[in-house]
Amino acid sequence: MSQISFSDAEQAGKRKKPRREVFLAEMELVVPWKALLKVIEPHYPVAGRGRRPYPLQAMLRVHLMQNWFALSDPAMEEALYEIASLRTFAGLGLETIPDETTILNFRHLLEASDLAEDIFKQVNAHLARKGLFLKRGSIVDATIIAAPSSTKNESGERDPEMHQTKKGNQWHFGMKAHIGVDADSGLVHTVTTTSANEADVEQVSDLLDGKEDAVWADSGYRGAQSRVKRNVQWHIAGRPATWRRCQRAEPRPERASRNTRGQHPFRVIKRQFGLAKVRFKELAKNTAHVITLFALSHLWMARKKLIAMMGQVRPQTA
Repeated sequence: MSQISFSDAEQAGKRKKPRREVFLAEMELVVPWKALLKVIEPHYPVAGRGRRPYPLQAMLRVHLMQNWFALSDPAMEEALYEIASLRTFAGLGLETIPDETTILNFRHLLEASDLAEDIFKQVNAHLARKGLFLKRGSIVDATIIAAPSSTKNESGERDPEMHQTKKGNQWHFGMKAHIGVDADSGLVHTVTTTSANEADVEQVSDLLDGKEDAVWADSGYRGAQSRVKRNVQWHIAGRPATWRRCQRAEPRPERASRNTRGQHPFRVIKRQFGLAKVRFKELAKNTAHVITLFALSHLWMARKKLIAMMGQVRPQTA
């Protein structure tokens, strides 16, 4: 390979930054690296007689990129070889790329030690210290995450922990993610998961953080008041058929806009981070994945405020 010229090097420094590089530069600033490393370090193997483990920080960065860009273990390995910005973010050279098995084993380590929930709590604690969680009210909501319904696989059967449910006139097979959202910031403070056939209202008591004085929900949570033994103000939307009977001139109440704010985290993990379908078999593995994505969605949603608090200038594509 020929050596790069001075003019090429100067031009490389002036080139337009792609969106991926801008995104990684923003995440470099807003991720609470020390807190996350402190959570994982007690569970990470130390150097011994066997092969020396990869640096923990490098593996954590690889794991986060895998979630941000919806990459499988083999695809993550290939991306590290092909894309220089990913290697730079992870602090790795071409001669030190972890293979797909190493990437898989790190994810299994986090799952076995149930660290996704701890990572989620550390991110929330970081945002709370920045004053981004107000906890004056909560929005509860749920979404269906599809799972493969075909039986044309090695086992010849569907995932037994996934089930089907009917929404409107359409059947869906998969799991549900239930969230409790801070009504002011739109950030998720609680996550639970179930199979898709469990009613939304069954999870409502587990979604409240105990500090709110008001709760907003859609019509799927009718009857929630009897399931929560606390004095809170409930704002539960009426059924769609009820709204159709109302006069068009009547304005919709505030809870409609509140519920929209509660749905925004779902849009982030599904559209921004590519969670079109469950990634794994078994509910526990997918729960860890979903919780990790919500933790990362917080940092993405709050990145502008966090960077401004640091006195930094947001990276630009041009």
